[in-house]
Amino acid sequence: MDTLTAPEKSAIPTYSLQQNSTTGSSMIEVREAVPGSMEFVLDPAFLIPHRKDYYLFVLVKKGNNRHWIDFMPYTLKPDTFYFTVPQQVHLKEYAEPVEGIITCFTDEFLQLEENQTLKRLPIIQNPAGAHELLLKEQDVSFVEDVMRKMLVEFNTDGSWRNQMLSSWLRVLVIYLSRLYTEQFSETCFTLNYCLLKSFQALIGEHYATQHDVAAYAEKLNITPGHLTEVIKQQSGKTAIAHIHNRLIVEAKRLLLHTDLSAKQIANELGFEDAAYFNRFFKRIAGITPVSFRAQIREMYK
Repeated sequence: MDTLTAPEKSAIPTYSLQQNSTTGSSMIEVREAVPGSMEFVLDPAFLIPHRKDYYLFVLVKKGNNRHWIDFMPYTLKPDTFYFTVPQQVHLKEYAEPVEGIITCFTDEFLQLEENQTLKRLPIIQNPAGAHELLLKEQDVSFVEDVMRKMLVEFNTDGSWRNQMLSSWLRVLVIYLSRLYTEQFSETCFTLNYCLLKSFQALIGEHYATQHDVAAYAEKLNITPGHLTEVIKQQSGKTAIAHIHNRLIVEAKRLLLHTDLSAKQIANELGFEDAAYFNRFFKRIAGITPVSFRAQIREMYK
């Protein structure tokens, strides 16, 4: 049970790309996990709940580690592509050798003017909440070829190295987005769809301090009524439901991975009244916070 909670019992540590970097300052990191390399044996820190503040792309060639992303367990499979987005909670159940190629990149990279369109692609937005892509033989060949080109470029100091890395990463993101669309039937991109994604991104930034639709509408420079109408049309859920669901996700993360009390979690999420938080959680999740903690931790046994 100890591995379920963060070491301080009150916070989930976040690792930055710079902490895990071989260069110390790159917006893109590329490594190969092979016998004898640093990545062949898993860092013990990854056996406790943690977050990453960067995007993680992994082509697994060999390995069968079992790991969790938020509340979903995965057992790694060969020739499968795994990906996560910043701030999700990761937990490896045990450290076994994994072989493959790893690419990490920051949101700072996506904020560059020439990369703005990448931010809206399916593999980055991940509307299905997925974490793995099944690859056909030709997909494995293409993805591995691109990632190996990135690996070579990353490990050399040639002219225009960063530009080459960025170009190959753009190719990879676009190709994987095509596969994502095939496997998860991604919604067509429209102005209203972009508004939905902008709304969801804002919730991700402000969920602990802003709980009402009007506050987000003001940030988006539109009326609350228009925001509500577009969000409902695009997602099938109301705008307030998106806000509430994000709060529930974070509450569940803290219940699973920390020993914070329900009252402390309520405070972390911007609820002034712990009793109201308990009622809110039960209304949305169908279970009390205390019961959820006992139930979800039982799954790890």
